Amino acid sequence: MPRSADDKNIDKKIEALREKIRHHEYRYYVLDDPEISDADFDKLMNELKRSEAEHPQLITPDSPTQRVGGKPREGFVKAKHSSPMLSLDNAYSEEELRDWERRVHELSGRTDLEYMCELKLDGMSLALVYGDGHLARGITRGDGNIGEDVTANVRTVRSIPLSISKDKLKKTGIPIDFEVRGEMLMPIAAFRKLNEEREKQGLAVFANPRNFTAGTVRQLEPSITAQRRMDFFAYFLLKDGQTFFDRQSKTMDALEAAGFKVNPNRKLAQNLDEVWKFIQSWEARRDSLPYEIDGIVIKVDRTTWQRELGFTGKAPRWAIAYKFAARGAVTEIEDIVPQVGRTGKLTPVAWLKPVPIGGTTVSRATLHNMDFIDQLGVKIGDWVEVERGGDVIPKVVKVVEDKDHPRGHKQFEMPEHCPVCGGNIVRTPGEADHRCVNANCPAKLQGTILHFASRHVMNIDGLGEALVNQLTECGLVRNVADLYKLTTDDLLKLERMGEKSAENVLGEVEASKNLPLERVIYGLGIRMVGERTAQFLAEHFGSLDAIMNASAEELEEVNEVGPRIAESIVEFFADEHNRKLVDDLREAGLKFKGQKKEKGTKLAGKTFVLTGTLERHTRDEAKKMIEDAGGRVSGSVSKKTDYVVAGSDAGSKLDKARELGVSMIGEEQLEQLVG
Repeated sequence: MPRSADDKNIDKKIEALREKIRHHEYRYYVLDDPEISDADFDKLMNELKRSEAEHPQLITPDSPTQRVGGKPREGFVKAKHSSPMLSLDNAYSEEELRDWERRVHELSGRTDLEYMCELKLDGMSLALVYGDGHLARGITRGDGNIGEDVTANVRTVRSIPLSISKDKLKKTGIPIDFEVRGEMLMPIAAFRKLNEEREKQGLAVFANPRNFTAGTVRQLEPSITAQRRMDFFAYFLLKDGQTFFDRQSKTMDALEAAGFKVNPNRKLAQNLDEVWKFIQSWEARRDSLPYEIDGIVIKVDRTTWQRELGFTGKAPRWAIAYKFAARGAVTEIEDIVPQVGRTGKLTPVAWLKPVPIGGTTVSRATLHNMDFIDQLGVKIGDWVEVERGGDVIPKVVKVVEDKDHPRGHKQFEMPEHCPVCGGNIVRTPGEADHRCVNANCPAKLQGTILHFASRHVMNIDGLGEALVNQLTECGLVRNVADLYKLTTDDLLKLERMGEKSAENVLGEVEASKNLPLERVIYGLGIRMVGERTAQFLAEHFGSLDAIMNASAEELEEVNEVGPRIAESIVEFFADEHNRKLVDDLREAGLKFKGQKKEKGTKLAGKTFVLTGTLERHTRDEAKKMIEDAGGRVSGSVSKKTDYVVAGSDAGSKLDKARELGVSMIGEEQLEQLVG
């Protein structure tokens, strides 16, 4: 039905009012520089609410009144990231930082690199997806590949634009479909005010802003999130999962111009000396900031060089986080209690007389392992110095002994049996850690199931943390094999579980039975057996039974399996609980057989070095191609190198190859060699 002239005029007036409110939101929540009082802002908002109530047909999804809306959801939907959200490697000293720079120089073949220095905000990572200039999705980091859709909560954060005009996007050079990544946090003042209010009400206070932020973003009721003033700082801009601009510095400037809150405390450094001055400056001033930081992030500025440097399995090689020195205090150890983690590792935890450190009350601290306890000579009753660095788990660093701090007298001994399940505790010769090897240990169970269900393992997306907690707490799932015994009736008894959701979960559980052998191996959670090792084991042995019955010597014949990994596999299958688990998974119908892969011999004995940006293959693809043909890939050129595979913008490795007379080839020639 055509709109009347009156409707169009009213629409213009309402949109003009929205633009005025957006402007004042930006001044207040992004620039921290309001132009009007809170009372005047409330008047504008109330006027808009009245106008929209009178003309509900004119309400738009990006209206400031629509930041909070809808009923609480049943749970959070899993969402795949456009590209992995990886964590960063850490440096704790100038020496470690310069070692990182040296590696960057060697890998890139360049020394004229510029570095973008940014404050390391102590919050939680978040991805915002925009379509046609409108906020479409907000996704938590999750495991880096799969996060949770928290769009309803993200919309309540007023420093996040609900939409950006096409004119503004064009002016800043940002495409209309894009993704922004950044850090969600809670300002210290807002956090303290919240805790003061909770104390007055007789409620427990929250430990620190970072954990509170994570809990708030994952609230199922958006109106609760809206009441807690959260903030968002942007630092990455992607298009189709790839960095859009050719420099990180340009990305930050464009995001700022588009209306995102971007941290102004940043610097483009020409060398590491300038980086170090920036670090020292902010370490001295960190307490002056209105939010928590725990270090400085340093990134190679040019995007092409970032791509050339690539990634390790867990982190980009082109970036590093320098962590500030820890904050510490002295307190007394009242007891030492072993804690069982997801992998079965027993960590001795010191129970401390509560002490404030860096704004947080600390009552627990890790003692790592028995070697650490023996090295420090820690006893129950000792007075110790405790450090909290970057708000990570506090740790005991030394025993304090003087007239005011007498020594304790009770020694701690690691138990022979798991304090949770009673299973055997094993300490592999040459290793520091004690471990429970029972895969069904309840202390490991929730983490074991989440690992088993994750996307790169058995791909059961519907099994999120909240559902797994319910399944284990009510006793429906006591090991991963029990997942295959679940029924619709079982799931409908759980909170926030509708019939459709239950069907989806069971469908994914059933579909996981068709996944290949390497996924099953990886899903067992054998210590030191990751995705790549699981694939090598499947290709070498061809069946789970063959792996289960292999000796350590036979296992060591597998690519990248050394004595420690082999011993871990033997240890796992020697436990009767784990063999019973394997039998249960076999009965459930999972695939225990695969295709043995005979390794190629065309490149046997040949060593390759990759340099520059490859056009037809990623670095990992090229490496796998060479290794599958029996070759070896090295990170540096030497007299033992047979070929250097050079892409565009190749650096000093090419010069080194010429100097040593090493053959240089391109991707096409590599493909010909592999056949």
